Amino acid sequence: MTTSDGQAPVGSGILRHAPRERQWEPAVGGDEETAEAIDRHIEAHFGPIAYVWHEMISDLVRLHVHVVAPTPDRPFYTLVTSGMSELPMASPEGFSRYAELMISLPADWSLTGEAFRDEAVYWPVRLLKTAARLPHEYRTWLGYWHSIPNGDPAEPYALGTPFAGVLVAPMIRCAPEAGTIVTASGKQISLLALVPLHPAELDLKRANGTDALLEAFSRVDVSEVFDPARPSCV
Repeated sequence: MTTSDGQAPVGSGILRHAPRERQWEPAVGGDEETAEAIDRHIEAHFGPIAYVWHEMISDLVRLHVHVVAPTPDRPFYTLVTSGMSELPMASPEGFSRYAELMISLPADWSLTGEAFRDEAVYWPVRLLKTAARLPHEYRTWLGYWHSIPNGDPAEPYALGTPFAGVLVAPMIRCAPEAGTIVTASGKQISLLALVPLHPAELDLKRANGTDALLEAFSRVDVSEVFDPARPSCV
């Protein structure tokens, strides 16, 4: 996984959160134009949407997760959020104010309600939704090379998994234009990948920066397609 110019942008920090100041706020309305654009984008770049997990009661934004089933060309599940871009992020000037998130899971990953009772199975979906709501909860933003530890100190997402944080990164298993969703009225939405990290990888980024982590990634196969057996690159 490499950057286009070898440089780490502004969004290369580690996001930690103070206690949330604002109370639970019910999501309201819905932007049909944006929802339709996301649907079209998913089907154009990843394949037919097999089904969608809808949120019925939501805080701040109503988050849904679209699921694209494995195909011969893309032999893994692709999960994409919808709803994060209902509200703008508090991005600095020059960076996208709207985003959605994605992750791909192995074709043998169980995506049933019964399986999701096990946090060791459900945690990537929970991660998508937690990360998508984070900018609106804490009045912050997500961009390439941000990392989010799972707590402080970071702890594994579930029993039996070594991953304890996530890197926000560009997708590399699809065409470059898949990284930007454009609505009919011209609203641009960044589609960002989530790459789970080992604790040592989080520590490397914290101590030596994004470039050091990306250099370490060059020694292993890292992309938006999650490999639960991937060893640490550190």
